[in-house]
Amino acid sequence: MKTPQQRRARWIGVGVVLLAALAAVARQLMSGASCGHDFDFHLVSWFDALASWRHGIVYPHWSPSANYGAGEPRFVFYPPVSWMLGAALGGVVGWQLAPAALTFVCLAGCGLATRALAREKLSEGAATLAGSVALLSGYSLFTAYERSDFAELTGGFWIALLLLYALRDRVPGSKVWRRALDGSTGPLALVLAGAWLSNAPLGVMASYMLAAVALVAALAERTWAPVVRATVATMLALGLAAVYLVPAAMEQRWADMRQILDDPGYRVEMSWIFAQHADPALAVHDEVLKRVSTVSALMLAVAFASLLACWRRGRLRGAWRWWLPLAMIPAVVLLLQLPLSGWIWNTLPKLRYLQFPWRWLVVLEAPTGILLAAAVWTERPRMRMLVTSVCALALAGSILAGERLFYQTCDDEDSVAGMVATYRTGAGFEGAGEYEPPLADSSILSTNLPDSCLTRTATAPLGIANEYGIYEWTTEQHSCDATFATSAGTSPEHVRIDADAPQAGFMVLKLRSYPAWAVRVNGELQEKLPEREDGLIAVPVAPGRSHITVDWTTTKYAWAGRALSLLGLALLTGVCALERRWRRARLS
Repeated sequence: MKTPQQRRARWIGVGVVLLAALAAVARQLMSGASCGHDFDFHLVSWFDALASWRHGIVYPHWSPSANYGAGEPRFVFYPPVSWMLGAALGGVVGWQLAPAALTFVCLAGCGLATRALAREKLSEGAATLAGSVALLSGYSLFTAYERSDFAELTGGFWIALLLLYALRDRVPGSKVWRRALDGSTGPLALVLAGAWLSNAPLGVMASYMLAAVALVAALAERTWAPVVRATVATMLALGLAAVYLVPAAMEQRWADMRQILDDPGYRVEMSWIFAQHADPALAVHDEVLKRVSTVSALMLAVAFASLLACWRRGRLRGAWRWWLPLAMIPAVVLLLQLPLSGWIWNTLPKLRYLQFPWRWLVVLEAPTGILLAAAVWTERPRMRMLVTSVCALALAGSILAGERLFYQTCDDEDSVAGMVATYRTGAGFEGAGEYEPPLADSSILSTNLPDSCLTRTATAPLGIANEYGIYEWTTEQHSCDATFATSAGTSPEHVRIDADAPQAGFMVLKLRSYPAWAVRVNGELQEKLPEREDGLIAVPVAPGRSHITVDWTTTKYAWAGRALSLLGLALLTGVCALERRWRRARLS
């Protein structure tokens, strides 16, 4: 039973962490969102997700604003947590505040989860310091401001919780299964599933880290319980996340996913810590790499210095099952930043899809915060006040330095207001190359296209390149014999066109081709449609009136994913019930 003083200390700690997260987004609240590398991509995803919800589509698959209104299957391949959160926040607080709100939620989640992990072995004050350090680490600020990668920004939260549940040992000395299923396996499965549903690279890192942490803990305690827990949780997590994972994995051949690794700047071997390249095309890449390498060096230096201080102060004695995995994470992260780890990247499945070795810094946030707090915290009142003051100044300096180095000022067209204005015009935005049809060329996809364009041949080009090399369509080009707008009943995943064609030909729709579309003309399903170089759908029509419908269908892979997720949910319910039963038996 906690005393009033202990409960008060706990809530004060939570308040401090929330205040630190608020301080980290103060610049965005005052100056607007930071237009980092991925900002446009995420904001457009939020626009389209909210629009789909308003049409009654609970789990959207198609992003209609991409490719200048021709769309792409973004929501099939990009995990749903970040774009659903962004869309929900946009609908509640408005688009101007949504980026700052989501950043606050992610940073606060990282701090609170790290604080919960630290409270397993540290005092309330030290745990609060650990949470504040984790959420204000250089990498979290780099991800929030320089990259605006809201999906990866959730990683600080999921990784801390994964460590919390993986390292718990509530019934030491019990049999393996009872020790493994001590009430932590169900939450651990939910956390790992959350990581996969937030960011695919994060899911890969979380899975490998869970396996390594479980193995180290098992060796330290000489019991299979951590491995059993990790195995059961992983199977449940993959089942829960199958609603996304199965179609995303199996439908990759329907998109040009190879572009993820084709760009030289996105290859692991091009991003070793402090690497420099002679190729002028990689100049921007090298500038970003220099900044994130500096962050890597500082975080690793703090982690190793804190680890040494903890060792000398005797803070790591006992509970090796808990401390050893945390202590090993900085060493492993450092190894993965160096060229000598190339064989690891080439050997372990899917590891190269992380693209950048420095992505592993997300797993360093919580351990760094905990090790630093354990190294400097003291329970002596006077010294504690000094430590608190110094740490507060250091964290404030981290915020100011992070904002100055990483905050990206928006151009008018890339600001939230500019993006909202463009969205309302229906002009659309640039798409992501990896989601285009495999044989399509997005560079010749025209802007300003009508909803449908009647041509005499299926492959007729529609636009003309301007002085900037961007293809544009205008009525003066006479590439369309007739144009038609969408009809009533059109939504992001259900397109309706009523046309009165003056002659036979092909109706080229402002809609990118994808096998999940079911195209019908006057109720007759069109199974084999001609392919166009720009990837648009071309539908043969006869002279006279035609009613064209294009509807998103649930593929066999989507059905399989849903079935596996339902099975995973049922198994999770059973595991949680078993854990609860055994816990009650222990307490009785």
